[in-house]
Amino acid sequence: MALLLTFQPPGFQFPPLMLLKPVLQNGALLADLKTASTVGDRVHVWWLGQSGFLLKCGDACILLDPYLSDSLTQKYAKTDKPHVRMTERVIAPEKLDMVSVVTSSHMHTDHFDEATLRPLAVSNAGLKIVLPEANLALARSRLPDAGVEWVPINHNAVLTGGGWKITGIAAAHNEVERDDAGRCRFLGYILARNGITIYHSGDTLWHPGLVPELLEHKCDLMLLPINGHKPHRGVAGNLNGTEAAALAKACGAGLVVPCHYEMFKFNTEPPDEFVMACERLGQPHHLMRCGQRLTIGKK
Repeated sequence: MALLLTFQPPGFQFPPLMLLKPVLQNGALLADLKTASTVGDRVHVWWLGQSGFLLKCGDACILLDPYLSDSLTQKYAKTDKPHVRMTERVIAPEKLDMVSVVTSSHMHTDHFDEATLRPLAVSNAGLKIVLPEANLALARSRLPDAGVEWVPINHNAVLTGGGWKITGIAAAHNEVERDDAGRCRFLGYILARNGITIYHSGDTLWHPGLVPELLEHKCDLMLLPINGHKPHRGVAGNLNGTEAAALAKACGAGLVVPCHYEMFKFNTEPPDEFVMACERLGQPHHLMRCGQRLTIGKK
């Protein structure tokens, strides 16, 4: 499929020696969201930091693994694993009042954040939260009486929400972990709409079966983590830059965008390795900045 790519705005550079500032933030982000064209077979994608993305197609908006609070910074402030922010918060979650569906790939707080999900639920009546069925009981205990509609999904299961077709893909963080019923606790998602297919991996390492499954979906866009797997950090690992580039190439991705970096100082990597690997492999790629928009679709 031919792709139309636009990047907003060009020429942005971060100021030195301070928190990284999103390209578009608060009111400017909302204005860009509202004015993004709903005509034609296009999907607009905004990176919200970490693994969080906002997708808009037509008038339907879906949030992927949003982390829009300082809950982890506060939680770990006086521990041996401080979560020191690198990037300013792009927007307060309650301002995103146009969302119908939120996904959570797993229960780590930067992928299921009560401080983000509660205000989203208040601002979006009937909000649907798509999550691994294996995590449903824990999710309900962490977010009780929120007035959301829980939409559980499993590996290889397919559902629809907000006009999107969503398929669960097993993720390894660090292993493909299953509950007693054999259901995956960590998932990525294939999102399809208007002939456009996007893969959001959540947190994952490369594992057997991943490439054959992704090849079947012929992804136009892959959103992959690049912070790597370094046990001394004390957290589960992810693809590094080389692995993310290689996965996209092996799956024939039309375009790959890296994520899960430049949020916390202790768990990040510069994107240089990813860029060099993509260039070496001939894999189309693009570095987004927090708050930046990418538009893909048929010409």
